[in-house]
Amino acid sequence: MQNHLKHELHDVISGKSQVRFGATIQAVASYLSDGTQASPKIEDTKQIREQETKRLENFISEKDLWINDIDFSQYISEGAEQRVFLKDANHVLKLNDAIYYSFWKDYFNNLLLHNFFFPDTAYQLIGFTKENTILYAVVQQSYVAITQNTDLEQVKAFLGSNGFINTRNNDYFNPYLGIILEDLHDENVLTRNKILYFIDTVFYITKEFWAENKDYS
Repeated sequence: MQNHLKHELHDVISGKSQVRFGATIQAVASYLSDGTQASPKIEDTKQIREQETKRLENFISEKDLWINDIDFSQYISEGAEQRVFLKDANHVLKLNDAIYYSFWKDYFNNLLLHNFFFPDTAYQLIGFTKENTILYAVVQQSYVAITQNTDLEQVKAFLGSNGFINTRNNDYFNPYLGIILEDLHDENVLTRNKILYFIDTVFYITKEFWAENKDYS
């Protein structure tokens, strides 16, 4: 079962398998995969990120993915990595500069993993915007109205039943899948009618993700 899941995730990340709202995300990630490290002599992460951002902006222009009509008056909140705006009664827009990730491709992989595991709150990548020279991905997500405070022990139990071990505070790791899932505090996991809704996740893929698991039952 776990082995099947891992191969399924491989197919999603590589673009071989579909996931909710995944087409645009996979297209962008695939484009970056073709030349994220265009110059093999460049080892500095910052330089690689700058190269990647330039390539990404070229792709955005080619595919007409620039968004210039965001209503900033509908501001709701913000965290370290993103700002949130109300789009309508059922959706929010989130502007994310991928600051939690060394490379943009890792951010897009995060979106794909989120959409795979939590389709009820799947991110729809609708475009990009730029403000003060900073590039932001613009994603749309369903608005979740909470009915009660989130019990973090319930979050821990739910993730534990799905193979994610609590490593510290609100961070988790699935040793079989080789996936880290962080920052699941009660503002990133909401509760509506006793059901958990994961609205903001931070997934990281480790080298174990691509390794074959031979010893399993």
